[in-house]
Amino acid sequence: MTKLLILSVSAGNGHVRAAQALAATAQTLVPPCTAVHIDAMAHVAGGFRKVYTDWYIQLVNRAPELWSYLHQRTDSTPHHAPSQRLRRGIERLSTGALLKEIHREKPDAVVCTHFLPAELLMRERNRGRIDYPVWLQITDYDLHNMWLVPGMAGYLAATEEVAFRLRARGIPEDRIHVTGIPVMPAFSEPGVPALARNACAAELGLDPSRPVLLMASGGAGVGDLASMVERVLGLGGEGNFQVIAVAGRNVEAHGKLEALARRYPGRVVAIGFTNEMHRMMAAADLVVTKPGGLTVSECLALGKPMLLISPIPGQEEHNAGFLMEEGAAWLAYDAIGLDYKVARLMADPAKLANMAARSRALGKPQAARAVLQHVLGTPATGTAA
Repeated sequence: MTKLLILSVSAGNGHVRAAQALAATAQTLVPPCTAVHIDAMAHVAGGFRKVYTDWYIQLVNRAPELWSYLHQRTDSTPHHAPSQRLRRGIERLSTGALLKEIHREKPDAVVCTHFLPAELLMRERNRGRIDYPVWLQITDYDLHNMWLVPGMAGYLAATEEVAFRLRARGIPEDRIHVTGIPVMPAFSEPGVPALARNACAAELGLDPSRPVLLMASGGAGVGDLASMVERVLGLGGEGNFQVIAVAGRNVEAHGKLEALARRYPGRVVAIGFTNEMHRMMAAADLVVTKPGGLTVSECLALGKPMLLISPIPGQEEHNAGFLMEEGAAWLAYDAIGLDYKVARLMADPAKLANMAARSRALGKPQAARAVLQHVLGTPATGTAA
């Protein structure tokens, strides 16, 4: 039986979610495939992990201008530049345990959803220590220089434009495959009755005959999630639309949302951490979210129009630009813009329907299967009993 190793990095959630989507999809294949997912950050030195994950999150939240500068600077720095070689040398000193874990697994193939483990394995391959193919899944709708890891068996791109950019930067055409970004199997069958919009809304205690807004993010410029929800509840008069608000693991935010739900009975559903985001999205007529690569891929898979907020400079700004160019999303720059655009969109069902159609046309709900088909070299269309 083929053994596939999937390597992610928990710097943000998107890389991990893409890896989880591949692992979950692999379990449904015929013939079967054994898939093992490893988060690289679980096998590195503590100080390195703190810098790579916590520092990144703090930087994008507290100093977005500095992050924007670093993002642009590294995008223009060649892979062989001294600064890049120094960075990779520091990474190798901190990732010995990760390499041992990878070698212990003895995989037949590897897919990396982040460039860090791909770079480590590139060096192992160059030194003759591994002979299995290593693939790299790009998890945004634009290309950054850090994804250009030499020697990969294949590069899995979100769109034709990303593939074009890979070719323009010297990646051989026969190693580039446009697959989309993997999403969990729950997002891959939006037409089935279990994900019917009205049924999912009713399950949440909402009135399916009234519009539903899903709000899943807060951020710089637009305020925290509870304040966002409270403001939009006052738009267009009492009872205009209903709100699903997802706080994730933020316990404080969840408590504030529950207080709002008590103040606005029948109009607010407060959700904490959930593995049922596909059902929340299915119930919604509009999704308000940050434009992370995985989140927007899930929205596209379900054909949901988006109002994007607080994009991280660099990758999320580029994701937002792609979605707006294609007509699947609008962007709110600040709190006033958020209120204005929510009011406009929720009052215009025809506009929302048009955006939903564009989103559906862009969506690649079977991206995980497409990736596995390339990596495993066999059709990956069956479903295990």
